[in-house]
Amino acid sequence: MRLSRYFLPVLKENPSEAQIVSHRYMLRAGMIKQSAAGIYSWLPLGFKVLKKIEGIVHEEQIRAGHVPMLMSTMQPADLWKESGRYDDYGQEMLRIKDRHDRDMLFGPTNEEMITDIFRAHVSSYKDLPLTLYQVQWKFRDEIRPRFGVMRGREFYMKDGYNFDLTKEDALHAYNRHLVSYLRTYERMGLQAIPMRADGGPIGGDYTHEFLVLAETGESEVFYDSAVTDLTFGDREIDYDSVEQCQGVLEEFTTKYARTDETHDEALFNEIPEDRRRTARGIEVGQIFYFGTKYSESMGAKVQTADGEVPVHMGSHGIGVSRLLGAIIEANHDDNGIIWPEGVTPFHCGIVNLKQGDEAADAACESLEKALAAVGLEALYDDRKERAGGKFATMDLIGLPWRITVGPRGLKNGVVELTSRRSGESEELTPEAAVAKLVEIYADHRTPQGF
Repeated sequence: MRLSRYFLPVLKENPSEAQIVSHRYMLRAGMIKQSAAGIYSWLPLGFKVLKKIEGIVHEEQIRAGHVPMLMSTMQPADLWKESGRYDDYGQEMLRIKDRHDRDMLFGPTNEEMITDIFRAHVSSYKDLPLTLYQVQWKFRDEIRPRFGVMRGREFYMKDGYNFDLTKEDALHAYNRHLVSYLRTYERMGLQAIPMRADGGPIGGDYTHEFLVLAETGESEVFYDSAVTDLTFGDREIDYDSVEQCQGVLEEFTTKYARTDETHDEALFNEIPEDRRRTARGIEVGQIFYFGTKYSESMGAKVQTADGEVPVHMGSHGIGVSRLLGAIIEANHDDNGIIWPEGVTPFHCGIVNLKQGDEAADAACESLEKALAAVGLEALYDDRKERAGGKFATMDLIGLPWRITVGPRGLKNGVVELTSRRSGESEELTPEAAVAKLVEIYADHRTPQGF
């Protein structure tokens, strides 16, 4: 993609309304534009990263055996009245009357909707277990939206729902989700720590939040520093294996890690003093097991040899749009964003130091085509602008690798390949630069996105 043909409205100055790094850089890098308080339009660069994140979520959910679908954003209030949550949910719910004076709402979550779908189509225990999920826009009317996409009113979210015959089966679904989430976050270059949490308005006795440590986090967290040494890595998991999934859950949750809502000072003090940590965290997901709370109140039952029984359920969410902000909070410097390779909007940037020079122009075009031929997408800065301005733009938007092409280097048959994260550069032939990027991205499967 040539930058001269792309829509990238970057800003040189920090917007006054942006209080945290991710909000500031997303506005400056031309990724989003505020439409109303807590509501944003996603411009091409931001939309591209959003779809990369969504793609990873889809791949890992399908890998775990979960089935994608899409529910309506508008929901009839009758479903929520049936479950008893319509009045309990509070003013965060956007309530609407249609032209026939029927009560409707813009869905903040979908437990009622998915339970209604399930009870309409599943009646036998032979159809279990079943896990359905979607990635969809949601709306919660936050009293004080702030921090850009980190606490907006409209947000993009993956929400999944499992239906199982027994509590034991449902807890296996819970453990399976924890494993799939750990893999999802690691692919995005994040270490998200599962922490014991509160069920809130969704309910449930079993629930873990996944938090990314960051100074701007909204939650205070308490943890054993040993949890930050844990990584999922390349291990293969049989998601049908109760033992393997339970083993991963125990490995990642037996060390102390809790939010301020569930913090136990006595247990915390049992940790060796040199390993006790207090920090701020950004919530990027949560999993719940809530038993038969919704199936009993809404009649979601299956027929067994012993008669009808309510199914056991759980729900599992990942904040897709919030993740974008969390990734920036965890990956930036004073010059801009530093995208992890797994979610970068373009695999590399190409900077032409002398646009209009025949040899430099030809080399840049050849590089762009060579990268495309091996499945890597480059953003080619072909603007007639000074080199300093081009470098500043590349640093701001945070592409992890940059290839710099200039007449002087080409006379020696080389281009410069630079790492955004380390700042280190090396001179390589164009062919060697492409080969090195192919090797780098072999370890970072990235969805194509848009």
